[in-house]
Amino acid sequence: MLGDYATIGIFLLLTILFPLAALGLAWVVRPKPLPDEEKLTTYECGVDTQGRTWVRFRVNYFLYALVFLAFDIETIFLFPWAVRFKALGLFAFVEMLVFIAILLTGLWYAWKEGALEWY
Repeated sequence: MLGDYATIGIFLLLTILFPLAALGLAWVVRPKPLPDEEKLTTYECGVDTQGRTWVRFRVNYFLYALVFLAFDIETIFLFPWAVRFKALGLFAFVEMLVFIAILLTGLWYAWKEGALEWY
């Protein structure tokens, strides 16, 4: 009985020590150049920035991205359903209609609240 707990303890110890040892080894062997002016400059995609670097984005941009993501996830659920459509029967068809109705309600609400306005 104690041998079982010892095995679990050894595995627990290894799961803690192995990542720490890998991180420590990477820290020891990594190159450590001193930062110079070129390395500390701000750039975006390899091109020097023009104007202010810290620009605030409108919240609508992120809302637009979230709505897109929600409807992108919908296709993940629709594809396997479409592949097995004939084998699933009427119950699965009704369930998919309910799923699409919920998504359309969400789209209507996002449209009504102006989340899809791009300005």
